[in-house]
Amino acid sequence: MKRGFVSIALLLMLAIAAAAQGKAKYVFYFIGDGMGVNQVNAAETYLAAIEGRIGIKEMCFPSFPYVALVNTQSAVNGVTDSAAGGTALATGHKTKNGALGVLKDLTTPVTSIADWAREAGAAVGITTSVSVDHATPAAFYAHVGSRGEAYSIGRQLVESDNDFYAGSDFLNPDNPDQSGKDLYSQAKDRGFTIARGYKDYRKKAGNAVRMILLQSEEASKKDRHSIPYAIDRGKNDLSLSDITRAAINFLTRKQNEKNGFFLMVEGGKIDWACHANDLAFIPEVIDMDNAVKVAYEFYQQHPDETLIVVTADHETGGLVLGRNKYQLHLDVAGYQRVSTDKLGKDLHLMHEKYGDKYSWDVVENYLADNFGFWNQVKLSDAQTERLKNAFEKIRNGKGETTKTLYQMDDELAVTVKDIQQECALVSWAVTGHSNGYVPCFAIGAGAEMFQGRIDNTEICKRIAKSAGWQ
Repeated sequence: MKRGFVSIALLLMLAIAAAAQGKAKYVFYFIGDGMGVNQVNAAETYLAAIEGRIGIKEMCFPSFPYVALVNTQSAVNGVTDSAAGGTALATGHKTKNGALGVLKDLTTPVTSIADWAREAGAAVGITTSVSVDHATPAAFYAHVGSRGEAYSIGRQLVESDNDFYAGSDFLNPDNPDQSGKDLYSQAKDRGFTIARGYKDYRKKAGNAVRMILLQSEEASKKDRHSIPYAIDRGKNDLSLSDITRAAINFLTRKQNEKNGFFLMVEGGKIDWACHANDLAFIPEVIDMDNAVKVAYEFYQQHPDETLIVVTADHETGGLVLGRNKYQLHLDVAGYQRVSTDKLGKDLHLMHEKYGDKYSWDVVENYLADNFGFWNQVKLSDAQTERLKNAFEKIRNGKGETTKTLYQMDDELAVTVKDIQQECALVSWAVTGHSNGYVPCFAIGAGAEMFQGRIDNTEICKRIAKSAGWQ
């Protein structure tokens, strides 16, 4: 009788252990904003090209064992925006473009996987390389009819019960009520510690109950909308890998009172570069892969309890790799040292610095240093003449300006970009979003659920199922 009881108890223990083994206790949800299939392909093709090879050099996340293609249409549009796309990925519901965390009636709120995780006892982190109140991160905690309601979104962040946030800054921290407290003060009143940069995080994390990690105040004075592009990053700038590392550290610290964690990490500036049709998107994809590697290191320590899912909200730009010649020269992107956004700003500063002495020689040297033109990247006489003509128009105050979603480029910057991509044999269909498939890659506990073709509303549901949060 005693032996039978022991055997039954042992079987129960084994059954419980087997069931527990399949659960994802630690969940990473990476979202490459604007990252379609071709954006990933371009990054791996580029890495091989700069080694002098045709083919690909494998990155971390595209090598995950489970892969799916994802549909991205919103509730009322064949092409989604980031708000509706983020809402689908966060809540499992489609909505109208521009709406966050509500149904297409723009009023009915819906809960997100961050809520499901928190209610199940997990610690929650929501992070991004752009502002903490931008569309994708906001889809995980806010409920508004319009993504443009920045202060209201920020207020909902402050009032949330999540543990960790990170990004460049708040877009609009000032209280519309002039006598009221700004979002920083409100956050502190709600128990958040605010850190400015990774070093400051390390100083403050030990005593923090909840944390908001932002870039330095100096960096926000230059641009509060996002951390710098990877290609433009300075030594002291916050990076997506810093953010991911800090989030893991903080959420792990919470495990004495929490049961596992959910961490969303957005590579937001892939989208921004693609809106500008800028090959700086390639370093952004690689930069997100570096952040995934930080999570992968954690996975290697907890392989039976960790799930990593990497996907996107939509494709941006209608990226085409090739221009009728059955060739591709992405090695050209390896000579680019600045984003086109910084290119335009640098050219403007040079114009101011040199004044009447602003000459073609100055610009020619800059382009040789920062884009490899004429040295590593050979230009035709016609291409050089186009650059000179654009320069003369800018110098004489007659150049045209091109506006894309996140930046304004003068005629010379646009001409540089166009010629660079003629040499690379890359083209774009639009400066907005497309309905192209986006990829989904997964590894770890429950990763087998991410295969084949799936709708964007299914991803968070399958993550929740793998973690037992529903």
